[in-house]
Formats: sequence, C-alpha cells, structure tokens
Amino acid sequence: MTHMSKPLVAALLAGTMLTSQAFAAGTHPVTGEALADDQTFTYRVLDEHSSLDPQVVEDVTGSEVVRDLFEGLMNQDAEGNLVPGVATGYEASDDKTEYTFTLRDNAKWSNGEPVVAGDFVYAWRRAVNPELSSPYSWFMELMSIENAAEIIAGEMPVEELGVSAPDDQTLVVKLSAPLPYFPQMTTHATTFPAPQKVIEEFGTDWTKPENIVSNGAYVLTEHMPMERSVRERNEMYWDNESTIIDRVEALVINDENVALTRYMAGELDRTEIPAGQFPRLKAEMPEEAVSFPRLCNYYYTFNLSESGPEVFKDVNVRKALALAVDRKIITENILAGGQPQAFTFTPAATAGFEVPEVEMASMTQAERDEMARELLAEAGYGPDNPLKFSMIYNTSDDHKKIAVALSQMWKQKLGVEAELGNMEWKVFLEERGNQNFELARGAWCGDYNEASTFLDLLTSPSGYNDGKYSNARVDALMQEARTASDTGPLYTEVEQILAEEMPVIPIYHYAGVYMLDSDVGNWPVDNVEQNWYSKDLYKIAE
Repeated sequence: MTHMSKPLVAALLAGTMLTSQAFAAGTHPVTGEALADDQTFTYRVLDEHSSLDPQVVEDVTGSEVVRDLFEGLMNQDAEGNLVPGVATGYEASDDKTEYTFTLRDNAKWSNGEPVVAGDFVYAWRRAVNPELSSPYSWFMELMSIENAAEIIAGEMPVEELGVSAPDDQTLVVKLSAPLPYFPQMTTHATTFPAPQKVIEEFGTDWTKPENIVSNGAYVLTEHMPMERSVRERNEMYWDNESTIIDRVEALVINDENVALTRYMAGELDRTEIPAGQFPRLKAEMPEEAVSFPRLCNYYYTFNLSESGPEVFKDVNVRKALALAVDRKIITENILAGGQPQAFTFTPAATAGFEVPEVEMASMTQAERDEMARELLAEAGYGPDNPLKFSMIYNTSDDHKKIAVALSQMWKQKLGVEAELGNMEWKVFLEERGNQNFELARGAWCGDYNEASTFLDLLTSPSGYNDGKYSNARVDALMQEARTASDTGPLYTEVEQILAEEMPVIPIYHYAGVYMLDSDVGNWPVDNVEQNWYSKDLYKIAE
C-alpha cells in the first residue's frame, strides 16, 4: 500500500513544469501572489543548535536547520501529512513488519553525487552504533527496527541492523514488531541519510560550512557559533526549480525582548512572543501575532535516580508540589498566549489521543492547595521544618518567570524554600542528562504525531528519561501499545499512573506564539509538530 495517489504525482510533475516560467514573472505559480525581489527568510533562535549532524542533533532548533540541509525518506506538508522526500512512496507487508521504500533516481548530494539507498543504510547503522553514542539512538529502537536494541547495547554488530539496499533505488526495513506509524517516523532527522566519504574524511568537523555535503534544498554557507547560521539554495536539489526562498538566516538571540525589538525594526521575519505580551500585540498587529496549538509539553522533572535527593523519593512530596502549582496563573497571566494548562503529560493536540480524567484536573485550586498542605505535613514538612531543594532551567527570560512563579507559589502555600539556578543550553542538557540536579525544567516536542512519542519518554529505557523514573507497569503498557489495535485504554492507564506517582509536574502544553511577518507565505500553522521546510515558504512583495 503506497501513500501517493497518481493524480498527486501528476500534479507534482505539472508543478515543476510550471514553476520556472512563473517565477520569471515574479508571481507564485499556485497562488498568483506577487513575489518579493529579496527571497531571504530571517528568524530568531534562543540558543546555539546542539549539532548539524542528523544522527547527533537533539534539539528542536537544530532539527529545523537539519530539515533544510538534509532530506529523509518522507517529508510533511503544511497539515502534517506525509509527502514524498527522497522516497517517492513505500509499500508495507500485510503484517506491517517490512517496509519497502522506492527512492527517486534524481536525488543528488550537494557535490553532485547521487543519493542512494546505501546512504540511508550507512546513516541508520551509524545512529545505532555505540561508538557514535547518538543521543537519539533510542529512537531507532523505538522504530522497532530489527536488532536495533541489541546493537545499541553492544551485543550485535551494526551490520545486523534490519535495513538493506538490494539496489540503489530500494530500501528495505525489517521490524521486530508491527508498527503502523513507522513511515511517520521517517520525517525525523535521525533517519536522514549521511555522506559516508565526507564523514570518514573530516570526522566531527564534517558539518562545518567548508566541509559539509548535504542532500536537502539548502546548503550551509556560514556558521558563527552563538551568533548565526546561514543556509542557501542547493542547486543540486532534485526539486530546486520549485524552491522560492533563496537564503535562510537563523540568528541566536538569547533575550526574547531584544528579539522582539529587532523584529519591530524589520530585522527578523519571525520571533517568539515574550511571555505575557500576546494580548497586546494581537490587538495592535492582528495580522502578525499568531498563536496555534503545538505538539509540545512543558514540565518539571524530579531526579528519582539513586543520586537524587531523598525527599523526592516520597510520592506525597512530589504530589504536594504538583498540586500547589496554579497553572492558570502561568497560562493566563504570565504566558497569555493561548497555552492550555497541563494535568497530563500528553497534549490534547496529539492525533487520536483522548485526554483521560485525572483527579487533579477536576479539583478547584483551593482544593488542590488544601490537599498539598496535608500531603506535605504527612511527609513531615511544614513551617517548622521547611522542605528545601534546588531547581534548574536553561537561560531564558520566560523560563525564569515560570521558575520564579513556581518557587513563590510553593513558598507562600507550603513554606518551601526552592533555590533557582539557570544554565546555558548545552551545559543544562549535560547536567540534566547526567542527573546532576534535584528538580529540572523539561519540555518535549513530539517526534511524530502519536501519544507514544510523549509517554515513551517516561519508560525505563528512554534516553531522555532524565529523572530516571521507572515503573514496570508503565513499561509493560507502552510495550503492549506498540502492537495494540486500540491504544486508548493503555495510554489512559499510563497517564493515570503518572498522575498517581507524579514523576514529573506537567505545567502547560505549548502554543506556537509568534510574531510572523505578514509577507511570509505558507507558514504551516496547521502542522502541530511544526516541522517546517524553508523550501515550502516564500516572501510576498509588500
């Protein structure tokens, strides 16, 4: 069963015929809008990206750049549906344990060499190779690729991975268990192809602008760490004729308010709106202030590892802290951008997910506060014996506002003394990953649109379970969900266990709250994963 209809293919082909003439006339081939002479898209990022190596990148902003530089088997359209990438389509065996992807014969690397199925085999073996120790190797295991778990554990050679290239245009993937949403997972950076010769020649320096060879719609032409990165059109890209944006600049601006000032001065086409400012900006600039649901959650995680603080081993302490958080103050007064309060880990925006009833959600805040005081007293803490701990977050004005609000709520209601610490992004990821914290900010954006992308995070083997929470029942339910025809009851039970044991404090679910210049065409506001591709955007003449 393939996911490409014949009319769609015909339309795509017709589209490529149209474009070169239409662009010459300075109008968009489909919408007929007049195009700006300067097709540069400039946007703000909070931090330097973690990496531009598809098998190493682990953050959202890094993945945005990687999606432009590299192209995987499948892409997403503006609604988040699968569309062809390097693969023109795929077929699944009846039992959904084998997927065969057909690769296009005109895909090229930026050095002009063809992209072949072997480039994917190399990249996927690389992702599970313990020598690379990819922060996303667990994702390959989650994809149920045959032998991935054993290879990651160092028990099998990488050559045993269930992926093969019978010829240059065919990639065959064998799974250890059926996974109906497997193709959706191939839009993720970890699965993108990698240029073996270039990596072998330059080692970790292969992603520098002077060395990098990539197969996406753009090439990296400049990178000044902590300042900016620039990507420009890749003339070798198979669909270069349909690309309109010529140049994309990502500017690192650590301060949300500075970024907004630079947006107002016309230096940026897109920036996040600082906490609390959406209502005013929406009233003043309704065309440019946007808010839409996103597939991301914002939470704080307890360090439940052996090295974690003794106090957090007590479920009453964890529940008391979670209950005393007035989420409404955070979503309505601090953020004010349309973010929903979170009492479950998985956002309501997730495809096919029914938000389960959890006790805390149906209580009033006064009832929650009362219960929090009782639980904390039961755990032996109160005005005479205050609970003390430290909490960390990555440097950002908005994260700081939330951390301060949490610590004040806990102090006023429960007499808790929480010490705040902020860290630069890379240090923060490292400290959190090494369990060098007591309570830490966490956020997760779905890697694909299905509840397991969130709930798998809190299973024992997950690479991003930084609090080291472990519950055998949760692990078993999530294992069962991978092959279940009806996952609803399983996910409901997992969420109810999490609400009972409170290994993390869910605070809110994200909205995309941006200032987006009205001359930017085709921003995919209906794609809740916010997987955007510069090749699909365009600048309208003002």
